[in-house]
Amino acid sequence: MLERIKQKIIESKLQLSILGILIIVFTIFIIGNPKTFLSYNIYYAFMSTIPFAAILALSVTLVVILGEIDLSFPSVVGFCAWVFAALFNKTNNIYLAFVCSLAVGMFAGFINSVFVVRIGIPSLIVTIGMQYLWRGLVMIACGGLGLSMVKTQGTVLYKVLVGRIGGVVPAQAIWALVIAIILGLILNRHRYGAHLLYAGDDAVSARMMGVNVERVKTIAFVQLGVCAAFVGVLATLEVLYFWPSTGEGYLMKSLASVFIGGTSVFGGMGTIFGTFIGAIIMGSMEAGIVSTGISGFWTQFIYGLVIVLSLTIYAYMNKRMRLSEKLIRSIKSLFKKIKK
Repeated sequence: MLERIKQKIIESKLQLSILGILIIVFTIFIIGNPKTFLSYNIYYAFMSTIPFAAILALSVTLVVILGEIDLSFPSVVGFCAWVFAALFNKTNNIYLAFVCSLAVGMFAGFINSVFVVRIGIPSLIVTIGMQYLWRGLVMIACGGLGLSMVKTQGTVLYKVLVGRIGGVVPAQAIWALVIAIILGLILNRHRYGAHLLYAGDDAVSARMMGVNVERVKTIAFVQLGVCAAFVGVLATLEVLYFWPSTGEGYLMKSLASVFIGGTSVFGGMGTIFGTFIGAIIMGSMEAGIVSTGISGFWTQFIYGLVIVLSLTIYAYMNKRMRLSEKLIRSIKSLFKKIKK
């Protein structure tokens, strides 16, 4: 119980810190170019593009909390996007294509879990291999050629997934928010979320407490596969075209969003809220840098600077928290001795 309370306190501090970083970043952008960042157009653009990496980051957060990693999801995005586009072009049935794409994503996540959970291969190693495997399959399947998806524009599913709500809010932004809320509730209010944290903190102890660690890990990898497929569909519908390179470029931004958001690379701790805010920061950084008049060559440097500074703040806060706990224990021990 005390461990859970301690973790909640740490999470609250991390969430406030990442929110503070977001406010500082956008304050700098507004001061640098008020005309752009006080206009709705830039935020409309952000809502159109950021949700793709945000959904992936939210989903991969659960895997990282377990102390695992998945580097294959960008390639799964690409392959599932091809499945969706190819099936639609052959059948003209967007719903069949959508369901099959999600099923392929689920299978990809399950395959990863088999290698990691059942066979015991480190997730870093196996997902590097799967990353090349799925991307290779995309190139083999499409022959390096894209597929038009213009015919999907009038369908109900298109409007539900990437349509414009009231003509001003892209639907994918709503989907990212909904997924964030669902995963946040699962992590903080559902038994699976507690099992996820226990398994990530100490798998051996979790098993002794009756947690089925293997099942917990399997579900985490499977849901990431499904979310990767979902993003593949969203990205394809947004541009009304399937590109063989779909999914490329999401890996580093998604992982950076997770770690900026305060999720521990060692497992056992993480926040969905932090990841969501981290995704907004990472997604808006390039546009903000260029619009303030700084050369685009600085983009990668500033990305790295923000990540390192964020992680340094979190490490400092955690260190302060541990020192405070040590001091409290020492005071309690002193009082006990005085009473005796």
